[in-house]
Amino acid sequence: MNALNECADEQLVQLYADGNAAAFDVLLSRYKRKVFSYIMLSVKDHDLANDIFQDTFIKAITTIRNRKYAEMGKFSAWIMRIAHNLVIDQYRRNNTENMVPGEVEDEFGHTVFDTLPVYDRNVEDVMLENQVLEDVKQLVELLPESQRTVLLMRFYQDLSFKEIAEKQGVSINTALGRMRYALMNLRRMAEEHNVTFA
Repeated sequence: MNALNECADEQLVQLYADGNAAAFDVLLSRYKRKVFSYIMLSVKDHDLANDIFQDTFIKAITTIRNRKYAEMGKFSAWIMRIAHNLVIDQYRRNNTENMVPGEVEDEFGHTVFDTLPVYDRNVEDVMLENQVLEDVKQLVELLPESQRTVLLMRFYQDLSFKEIAEKQGVSINTALGRMRYALMNLRRMAEEHNVTFA
């Protein structure tokens, strides 16, 4: 396992695809906090966040095992995109009451939605993602500086807690504690400011 800890993400993905189950354990340990924190911040429900978290890694496992992982970028961005898409799916399921019931068909059996252009990422997704990022950015600015710094180093610079601790001159436990309080404060502020992340 120690040797695996030294491997880059892409090496671990390949090792797991080749049958080394421990390789995925290392990937999970690297990204579980980041993924769960994002999901929890988005849905603000612990049980639902756990379900989406499990689904995220099940989808990743299935994709890698079926040798369909062809991501050219970073594994971290790929796993976060899976989590984001599952959060959006949950958001859509919870808002089905906003769908138009019984769309009217023309004489050819087509509805107005059949004529709309299809995009890989529809306008709704882009707008929602941009709004989430803007809301998060505004709330992050309200955090105490020590918490804001740790959060930015972790999520935007993708530093490990060991690296954060070294850069800040504090213990790893202190860095973890600051992140925990930062996430708690973000959730509290989101409720106070009526900000919805998903």
